[in-house]
Amino acid sequence: MSLKQFLGKQFIDVIQWSEPEDGILGYRYPMQDMEIQNGGQLTVRESQLAAFVNEGRIADVFGPGLHTLNTRNLPLLTDLLNWDKEFESPFKSDVYFFSTRLQIGQKWGTSTPITIRDKEFGAVRLRGYGIYSYRVSDPRKFFTQVTGTRDRYYASELEGQLRETIVARMTDIFATSDVSFLDMAANQAALGAKVAEQMKPAFAALGLELDQFVVESISLPDELAKVMDQRIGMSMAGDLGKFTQFEAAESLEEAATNSGGAAGMGVGLGAGAAMAQAVMGQVRAIGGNTGSASAGSAAGSKFCIDCGKAIPDRARFCPECGKAQ
Repeated sequence: MSLKQFLGKQFIDVIQWSEPEDGILGYRYPMQDMEIQNGGQLTVRESQLAAFVNEGRIADVFGPGLHTLNTRNLPLLTDLLNWDKEFESPFKSDVYFFSTRLQIGQKWGTSTPITIRDKEFGAVRLRGYGIYSYRVSDPRKFFTQVTGTRDRYYASELEGQLRETIVARMTDIFATSDVSFLDMAANQAALGAKVAEQMKPAFAALGLELDQFVVESISLPDELAKVMDQRIGMSMAGDLGKFTQFEAAESLEEAATNSGGAAGMGVGLGAGAAMAQAVMGQVRAIGGNTGSASAGSAAGSKFCIDCGKAIPDRARFCPECGKAQ
């Protein structure tokens, strides 16, 4: 190696950084045993910021563009080094690059269900998950609060801190929310906006800017989801008496198509018993009002084939529902 080559490696004329992979938030330019040539060029690409650090203290910050390094555009570093304004020699400093690209597709989720007080169901345990995106916005805060003097810092190293902060804030919002669980699905966008608004100061304290926050799902644990399904099923059944009659009629039809087999016989017997119970329940409801007098009138009556109400034996139409008999 010639003397010229050796000396050329000791003084840096051009400083630049191309991100070799995704997820790098901070990168320290290699400066060991090298000094920056006064008048050298600093290239900061779009989606980057560069900062000069002297003995652990951050000084000047540069945005995208081509910058000539001298005492005029490095005023803070000049002050830290006690340079004379006419000083033109090479200087020693650490240079850090920060990626300001959006870190998209970051996932958050509750590792364990959150217990909240629901105005409709009482105590409820909820799970939630979604995605968010952010970028480095303030390199000074990010350097002093997060990266420090490390050679590289990755988004994956910050993921746990951000996720736990989000879940803690979600718990606070759920605890003070007056929205029932059943209405949360229709309000996920509003919930996401509320969480984002409350999370922005926490991100800003780390030198970050929260760009987007999305709530993809709010759900119950499996065991509570089964209870919810049963409750919904009962609500959909509505009038249990009519529901029983409907199921009995369906069973009778199935038994008729399979009348030759023992299975068909069993279905028919079960359906007949269900129908009998439904009809007898209505007979008791009618007879309970008038005692023996109604029992006498029921002896000369029949029941509507549609609504099951007692009607005169010779009536051709039901006086209750109007169905032809």
